[in-house]
Amino acid sequence: MHRAQLPGAVAGQGMYGMAGQRLDIVVTRRLPEAVETRLGELFNAELREDDGKMTRAEMTAAMGRADVLVPCITDHIDASMLAQAGERLKLIANYGAGVDHIDVATARQRGILVSNTPGVMTDDTADMAMALMLAVTRRIPEGLSIMQAGKWDGWAPTAYMGGRIGGKRLGILGMGRIGQAVARRAVAFGMQVHYHNRRRLHTQIETALQATYWASLDQMLARVDILSINCPHTPATFHLMNARRLKLMKPGAVIVNTSRGEVVDENALTRMLRTGRIAGAGLDVFERGHRVNPRLRTLKNVVLLPHMGSATHEGRTEMGEKVIINIKTFADGHRPPDLVVPAML
Repeated sequence: MHRAQLPGAVAGQGMYGMAGQRLDIVVTRRLPEAVETRLGELFNAELREDDGKMTRAEMTAAMGRADVLVPCITDHIDASMLAQAGERLKLIANYGAGVDHIDVATARQRGILVSNTPGVMTDDTADMAMALMLAVTRRIPEGLSIMQAGKWDGWAPTAYMGGRIGGKRLGILGMGRIGQAVARRAVAFGMQVHYHNRRRLHTQIETALQATYWASLDQMLARVDILSINCPHTPATFHLMNARRLKLMKPGAVIVNTSRGEVVDENALTRMLRTGRIAGAGLDVFERGHRVNPRLRTLKNVVLLPHMGSATHEGRTEMGEKVIINIKTFADGHRPPDLVVPAML
């Protein structure tokens, strides 16, 4: 690790932060260069020399010497780690929208605020959801593989035939920012939009999205051709798509997941894909992080991506800008604009 330090004056502590004080920041992973540069200009920023993930011991030690920790989704911060955090740690400014890897309730009990970066990855993730729908239904990876292997021997009337998405029923599980962005794109492709959500959207939003609400997830699943999973991972959504619900879907249905892998019972999904009980899947996230079920890798009806949903230069830079705003606002003695509270989860 290296430190980017400049001298700064120490002022009194405000309600939320320490107004005027140059905070010590520990960043757990490599961030876009522009973001790291700005962090170094504003704070005593300890940055990573490489992009390796911190060990549990390294993370705990970092929490002991920082005023603010900037973790990512790959950093799991539980109650026992928070119990060892130093008295200085007052803010965990997460680089990312999801916070299921942080024990937010315990952090709040210990007087540690948690912020995140909502909204900036909405369009990027929705674009990827549509890309996966097309990749699976139009068999794009198969065509790419043939071309890269130099095995294409010319056009044929029945070769590599897939299906249209226009006219298909799209079911959206989770109609927050990203779910609604997927719906807008789906309408442009001529799809029929259906959705299940904890709360029904306002009538005006439903009308604008041409979306049909289903109070029963089970009933919606039995009727859709493509399912896009866009809900967060919470205790209530863990394995929400379990074996029973997967069996409700049409044999020709396709599942796309750009949200959280834990929402789907991956073993059950793999079994159904192998037997043709579900026609295909496009997965950008996985139940066990980067430890992908090896059986999934062998299936031609599956498209696997390495969690690329928010991987645009613009999106990742905007995430960093939100982190900086949250820290700067906290340092000035105010509530971070993207403060996460347990009631939101």
